[in-house]
Amino acid sequence: MTIEGRAFVYGDNVNTDVIIPARYLTSPDPARLAEHCLEGLDPEFLKEREKGDIVVGGKNFGCGSSREHAPVALKAAGVACVVAKSFARIFYRNAINIGLPIVECAEAADGIKRGERVRIDLTEGEITNVTTKQSWGFAPLPQFAQEILAAGGLMKYAVAKKKGS
Repeated sequence: MTIEGRAFVYGDNVNTDVIIPARYLTSPDPARLAEHCLEGLDPEFLKEREKGDIVVGGKNFGCGSSREHAPVALKAAGVACVVAKSFARIFYRNAINIGLPIVECAEAADGIKRGERVRIDLTEGEITNVTTKQSWGFAPLPQFAQEILAAGGLMKYAVAKKKGS
């Protein structure tokens, strides 16, 4: 699976309250969450984002509350993948469960600037900065996680598995 998009770059400790402020958690509608995704951290994100864009973060991306709303808001906002130096453990799992690809690669997180085009090959474990021609390797996600992502999330994966058994 290959993803390509423009990068939106943020620093360390981007928490779930910054990704989607708590005051919007009353809505179960992903489209409504997308309307407020990252608004407090980067008001330009909502104006500039396009389907397929990539969010790049520093250390501990997705820390804070263990809400599933944060990866849901990112995915609904059109984010195709998040690359970071490291992820909060619960955010990592929530992202996989809802079908949002995430990649840990500190070198890429340091080497990508806002607005640059980035290509990510999730199967081969390679990130390429199309703008600068730099490339970095990363450990691909485990096979079961790749299957969950390919299915579109854990629920769709489970339904497909049940139908296949």
